[in-house]
Amino acid sequence: MTVGLLKEIKREEYRVGLTPQAAADYVRRGHTVLVQTRAGSGSGFSDEDYRAEGCEITDRDSVYERAEMIVKVKEPQPEEYARYREGQILYTYLHLAADRGLTEFLLERRIIGVAYETVMEPDGSLPLLKPMSEIAGRLSIQEGAKYLEKTFGGRGILLGGVPGIRRGKIVILGGGTVGRNACKIAVGLGAEVTILDISARKLEFLDDVFGSSITTLYSTKSNILESLVEADVVIGGVLIPGSAAPKLVRREDLSVMKTGSVIVDVAVDQGGCFETTRPTSHSDPIYIVDDVVHYCVANMPGVVALSSTYALTSVTNRYGLLIADEGIEAAVAASSALRYGVNTFRGELTNAAVAESFGIDYAELDL
Repeated sequence: MTVGLLKEIKREEYRVGLTPQAAADYVRRGHTVLVQTRAGSGSGFSDEDYRAEGCEITDRDSVYERAEMIVKVKEPQPEEYARYREGQILYTYLHLAADRGLTEFLLERRIIGVAYETVMEPDGSLPLLKPMSEIAGRLSIQEGAKYLEKTFGGRGILLGGVPGIRRGKIVILGGGTVGRNACKIAVGLGAEVTILDISARKLEFLDDVFGSSITTLYSTKSNILESLVEADVVIGGVLIPGSAAPKLVRREDLSVMKTGSVIVDVAVDQGGCFETTRPTSHSDPIYIVDDVVHYCVANMPGVVALSSTYALTSVTNRYGLLIADEGIEAAVAASSALRYGVNTFRGELTNAAVAESFGIDYAELDL
């Protein structure tokens, strides 16, 4: 198979879909890897690094024209749509539930869209989403601490405090991968941490791991509101695989929050779990609504591109190689996890959660 690697054009996205070492895995199996010149520059990889692994360095147009499968990190941007060919395989994060326009494009162009975030193992785990969720969860505390600073409109609170003053209070909505990793960093900083989830099993696990360092609460509307009252930082880390994130905090709820408190919505890619969420960028990351600072960067791991690229390709290559080796039909037949990853297939929407988000029909993938 001819595999194409593009330079990401989403604003301030520095990751790349394949490291040179990951690309070499394709080459060793007899596949051709086309790399757009400077595709890896944001992550510190040169064209020569890819060339040394047997890749062909070429221009963007050639990648689009020749590649049977395109490996990316982020969803195509509107200015890229016209370059895709009918029947191409697109292997990347798609987050379609938050982007009807992209969904319609993939269907109209009959693209085979394989979304990292919905590849699901039989145990319900999301192996291609997990490493980015881990990074985003850890970054969420880092960013929350920064934007609590007075310079950015925050309350002027030091999360860990010092002897003689109270520590900052962090509320984490969601006890999954994002929440767990946010909790780890928050506890390490010495903050007071409350984490909410609807799953008793997750809360029990968190209680076992962190003990008296945290408070666990069932995620009910009353518990959320009571937690917001005391919060200095609120982390949104709720995920329903493939679906739009539930809106757990409405605009009117911000009225109970402290002036200068901070919201970090890690779920922004799936529409966000705060009603006031709108996507921002690393160079313009925050805005203020009702005196509450909002940090809603839609590609948080992109700012630590080298770490993120290695973490991402360590898990995506397994499935990408299966597609390249076997073809999409045989690969999906061989891997139930990959079947869940196929969101669009030759003009049909094949993910139930995405279809439900838009109130439209979907087709079972029948290969």
